[in-house]
Amino acid sequence: MKVPNYIVILTLLLFIGCSDLQKALKSEDVALKNDLALELYEQEKYRKAAKLFTQLKEIYRGKPQAERIVFFYAYSLLNTRNYILAAYEFETFVKAYPKSQKAAEAYFLMAYAHYKTSPNFSLDQTDTVEAIDKIQEFINRYPDDERMPEANAMAKELREKIEKKGFETAKQYNTIRDYKAALTALDNFIADNPGTSFREAALFVQFSAAATLAINSVQYIKEKRLEDAKSKFENFKRLYPNSDHMQAATEMMEDIEQEIRTFASN
Repeated sequence: MKVPNYIVILTLLLFIGCSDLQKALKSEDVALKNDLALELYEQEKYRKAAKLFTQLKEIYRGKPQAERIVFFYAYSLLNTRNYILAAYEFETFVKAYPKSQKAAEAYFLMAYAHYKTSPNFSLDQTDTVEAIDKIQEFINRYPDDERMPEANAMAKELREKIEKKGFETAKQYNTIRDYKAALTALDNFIADNPGTSFREAALFVQFSAAATLAINSVQYIKEKRLEDAKSKFENFKRLYPNSDHMQAATEMMEDIEQEIRTFASN
């Protein structure tokens, strides 16, 4: 079967491109490395460019040209999704060249690289906490920068991720029917995150746990727990009267009221 001409041409161009890169990587000609690196960078062939910038970074270490090379290298890493190393290289840049015209951009891109390392909320959030710290550093250092809206949006997203992690962890106690632990964990979550978007859901789950615990309690502590559950419902209703959880909460409260009446009649 005859291979189409366009495939032959593309294969030939790829071979020539790889051949030029390998030649430059092996060459002692610094100008050749530099020219090809910049050409590849301009063509957004960042993976190939990064290989040359790795060499050029060492060649120009301590020289004026290093400022440009380190930035281009870090930017190339960022665009090949090598976020951990990109964050490190941007941090190296801002420490070495704090007065550079690229300092603010580098600081933002360092923060962005850390932002991209943040894992799913269900996993350990150490990297997320570090990312928030880096973003906050950028916000504090460059409060008038044009990238501020994006920085604030990233910080908000990451904080909500940590809050979701905290809420889901606390909620899990209710799921496994450890209601006393759920009440304590949700109390702590609400106290630690007063402005969280998960407050409504947390208060509902807390009431649900309190109601279930009260209804299934032994007699000598049942009355107190029923009143506590009623208090939690009233607080939830006061704060979120139009909540999507209100119907379920009201039905549980009817059970609580029935238990209170039964307890009183006995």
